[in-house]
Amino acid sequence: MKNITVSLDDESYRRARMKAAEIGVSVSALVRRYLAELGTEESDFERLKRQEHALREQITRFSAADRVSREAVHERGKR
Repeated sequence: MKNITVSLDDESYRRARMKAAEIGVSVSALVRRYLAELGTEESDFERLKRQEHALREQITRFSAADRVSREAVHERGKR
């Protein structure tokens, strides 16, 4: 287990002590719990990766052959 030192202004420390007392834990336990929860949250990258995967699964009908040819694209511009 690693130890860390955190510096807080007096008011923040007072509020942290009050909150810890409300739930019956020490300030250290309160901070430990917060940091542990923070580490288990899904990161933005993980969330976007999960959403991308879900969206890709929804695409059932796509074929590169359905794309317009290069010639057709350039032909359209001439009209």
